[in-house]
Amino acid sequence: AIYLGAAAGAEFIADIFLCPLEACRIRSVSDPGYAASLPGVAARLVKEEGVVRGFYSGFGPILFKQIPYTMAKFAVQGRAAEAMYGSMGKTPADCGAVLNTGVSLGSGVIAGVVSAIISHPADTLLSKMNKAGAGGDGSIPQRMMNITKETGVVKLCTQGLGARCVMIGTLTALQFGIFDTVMRTLGA
Repeated sequence: AIYLGAAAGAEFIADIFLCPLEACRIRSVSDPGYAASLPGVAARLVKEEGVVRGFYSGFGPILFKQIPYTMAKFAVQGRAAEAMYGSMGKTPADCGAVLNTGVSLGSGVIAGVVSAIISHPADTLLSKMNKAGAGGDGSIPQRMMNITKETGVVKLCTQGLGARCVMIGTLTALQFGIFDTVMRTLGA
């Protein structure tokens, strides 16, 4: 519980800094002519929509996406690695570098796919929230509800999920593979 709470707390703080960058990135992707650079996108968003609506209209969705994603990633990877070692009747200390890296990569793929599935609806909602005029007028929760009604819950949960699972599964496997390799190299 402490481990998951620490992951959630760290992610919450990181999201305060991530949200403006994500808003700028999504706006520049969805409207390439919006501004020529990241600072240009940021300046125009603040001028046209203000700091809160421009940078933080996606804060709720980003929290609903990133906190469960981060918690699931660490919890699932740890359990998957334990199950893999348990099924072999070995501990990481009993295995060589190649087998340990294989466990890191395999458990990373499992963690990435689970995390992608858990966070996908909020990721889809976040992408839609940061498009100009998305969800109409009103409060951020009202706009989120409008987008959910317009898109449909099933589509919100499934549109682009396969590609996201491949992408996040691969990235997460590489993260844990690199992490474990560096830790092993440093003797930690």
